[in-house]
Amino acid sequence: MAKKNYLVIDVSLCFDCNNCFVACKDEHVMNCWLPYTDEQPRHGHRWVNILRQERGQYPRIDVNSLPQPCQHCADAPCMKAFPDLVYKREDGIVMIDAEKAKGTKALVSSCPYGAIWYNDEKDVPQKCTMCAHILDGHGESVLSQPRCAHSCPTGATKFYQEEPADFQKRIEAEGLQRFLPEISSDGGVWYKNLYRWTTHFIAGGLLKDGDCAKGVKVELKGTDTPAQTTNYFGDFLFDGLAPGDYTIVADGKEIKSVTIASSVNIGNIDL
Repeated sequence: MAKKNYLVIDVSLCFDCNNCFVACKDEHVMNCWLPYTDEQPRHGHRWVNILRQERGQYPRIDVNSLPQPCQHCADAPCMKAFPDLVYKREDGIVMIDAEKAKGTKALVSSCPYGAIWYNDEKDVPQKCTMCAHILDGHGESVLSQPRCAHSCPTGATKFYQEEPADFQKRIEAEGLQRFLPEISSDGGVWYKNLYRWTTHFIAGGLLKDGDCAKGVKVELKGTDTPAQTTNYFGDFLFDGLAPGDYTIVADGKEIKSVTIASSVNIGNIDL
């Protein structure tokens, strides 16, 4: 089976530097890569749109960033809505026909991820092409991967060309997930540590006689999350949780019941 193109984005490694966004602009603004795509406008379009989210409450919080290019869905909604204007290449890249799609503003709303943008000057809908022109060897670039992956300083975005069977092994080994799988469960863009975006945590601290209680065994009833011990500051954090009811157990004693709809800092508890 022919190899396909994949992007793997690790949410835990992205710190919102916007290098991928700027590299995309550098590659496509004032550069026409027809028949792949026309020039990208200097302003307005975000072919790599970085979403941001804060979890928890001060001082126990974390902030996560999620780069969202076109997801290159295996069952692309845009392609279903406009089969004459959108097509999928053999390597898995979903492409908008830059000539046929001219004037079709409705194509923008066909993407539930919001990954399609309208170029008013060129009168055409546009989106991430996974730098297909680079992968095909066009232009002066000596790269062999999309600009977003090449420019990422932390390795949060990585590019792979693999046979689907081999990539399936990577999915299982690294726990990769699709963003909003209810929209599209398969495609060319996958996420690692996506739980930091889609789930919640319970964090808190334990005290003994007003001092930080280090090394206390803490368990969370209502989940199979492993037990842990409090750190030097007496803190604990259970992550990857769904909304629901939980009970915190410290040294075998139930100390607090918590109902969460989002991540929560329960504060300090004196044992």
